[in-house]
Amino acid sequence: MDTAVSPTSTRARTPAEDPHALLRLLLAGGAAAPRRRLLATHGSATAAIAAGADAWHAAGLDAGQRAALHGAGSAEMAAATAWLARPGHHLIGCNDPDYPPLLRDAPGAPLGLFIAGDPSLLWHPMVAVVGSRNPSAAGREHATAFSRAFVRAGLGIASGLALGIDACAHAAALEAGAPTVAVLGCGPDIAYPGANAPLQARIAGQGAVVSEFPPGTRPLREHFPARNRIVAALSLGTLVVEAALRSGALITARLAAEAGREVFAIPGSLHNPMARGCHRLIREGAALVESPEEVIAALDPIAQVLAHALHGRLHGPTSCAEPPSAAPGVDPEREDPDYNRLWAALGHDPTDMDRLASRTGLTMAEVSSMLLLMELEGRVLVEHGRYSRISATKRPRGAGRGK
Repeated sequence: MDTAVSPTSTRARTPAEDPHALLRLLLAGGAAAPRRRLLATHGSATAAIAAGADAWHAAGLDAGQRAALHGAGSAEMAAATAWLARPGHHLIGCNDPDYPPLLRDAPGAPLGLFIAGDPSLLWHPMVAVVGSRNPSAAGREHATAFSRAFVRAGLGIASGLALGIDACAHAAALEAGAPTVAVLGCGPDIAYPGANAPLQARIAGQGAVVSEFPPGTRPLREHFPARNRIVAALSLGTLVVEAALRSGALITARLAAEAGREVFAIPGSLHNPMARGCHRLIREGAALVESPEEVIAALDPIAQVLAHALHGRLHGPTSCAEPPSAAPGVDPEREDPDYNRLWAALGHDPTDMDRLASRTGLTMAEVSSMLLLMELEGRVLVEHGRYSRISATKRPRGAGRGK
């Protein structure tokens, strides 16, 4: 079975989690708090399942949850196992070191995430771009223009794959070859809304499609606020482009504020009902923004949190300097020979990841991990999947993917 491959998977790790054990815990359903206690007590789903019924009862699992843990052969389990066995499908538990740090620290973090695509993108600094399902022409233009500017500054795009603003934001990131993460309110195997099925497939191929709901879960109304909290928590900030007074975008904005994230809103015409939600957010304290640069400037210092988190997981340094000309293949800030080998293989001409792996003898996962850290630190420029060095003396603000 294909387990999670993330930016952290190539360094020292804890023993691999058994995906089957984690699935059993997730599919037990019911209240999350007792299952979270069980995980915290035993350290892994594998150990939690092995601890047995007395430990499950002590953690507070109810009779239904305990019975579900005893029964490992359900149709739901078979469907989830089959989904995970396909290439590019992953499951990460909340106790896994590869679980995205911003989400881990948010209230009500999911016990597990089903991911179709690249799990490492959940560590990339992102902006949530959300809004109306029925935006004006100007709203679509704003969503596209702001998203393009964000990815040029090295930020990814997170959203909920809804029609309208969400779809515009995802599409703009894909067209720029930049990271985009779509969070679903249904199972990861279900295309919803159906009109966005081609877009969802593109995101799974070039970005990441994420759900806390197991395969086969239908899109129910009550799932979407849960989806919105993940969109908000994965992102450094949330931009609301257009929204009615009662809309899911306002829920996302509220959840972002509750998670301690920045909230931005674009003002609109007094005659546009889709601007009223943005005006309400501004009255309630959201930052009024008229250009993408205002959002980028506000988020730039916060983005360093991810670089530090990734540094801690990879056991690497927090910063890199351009190596001296006398030793072009050695980075004095890094003692890791793998990093130095990759840095020596990088040049100022764009090079794809396959060639870098061939030059260094490192695996694709190792190269991907180290390039992500260099990108977060502004040392590496990424354009259409090709990587090159950025001179320390010429490093642009927000240097990184897409700029």
